[in-house]
Amino acid sequence: MAKSWQEKMKDKQGTPKILKLERRFPCYNAVHKMGAEIGDDIVLVNPREVEALMKSIPEGKLATLNDICKALARQYDVKACCTLTAGIFTMTAANAAEEMKSEGKVNDLPYWRTLKSHGQLNPKYPGGIEQHKTLLEQEGFVVFYKGKKAFVKDYEKYRYCF
Repeated sequence: MAKSWQEKMKDKQGTPKILKLERRFPCYNAVHKMGAEIGDDIVLVNPREVEALMKSIPEGKLATLNDICKALARQYDVKACCTLTAGIFTMTAANAAEEMKSEGKVNDLPYWRTLKSHGQLNPKYPGGIEQHKTLLEQEGFVVFYKGKKAFVKDYEKYRYCF
């Protein structure tokens, strides 16, 4: 039987974990773009840490996955955070929030305020891009398309500083 989204949000044993960056890591290219070099310390966080930062984004503000990773890297005093696992956790947290809502449970996670790089909407959030777009527009953000990808217009103006 598959785990529920809420079960997937439970703390991962062995995390957070500080590792030395190696080229073989699946997140190597992303953390390298953030300035990490082979041998630098990076952090693998757990889902609840990502969720806590997502919860802290106030109405009228937005953050990208990279913003969240930079905040976590500062918290652990390392060069970078693994964007691959943090990205999976943003999607997991969003789906867990909607799962709780469907069960009549209270969940105050404004997951739609967390975007992918360059202000891109996340197609892996519940309801895909269309639901993500609707939730952002309800808060006054303007969404536009470049091909099949959707972005928040002028998202940089709304960036939240952790």
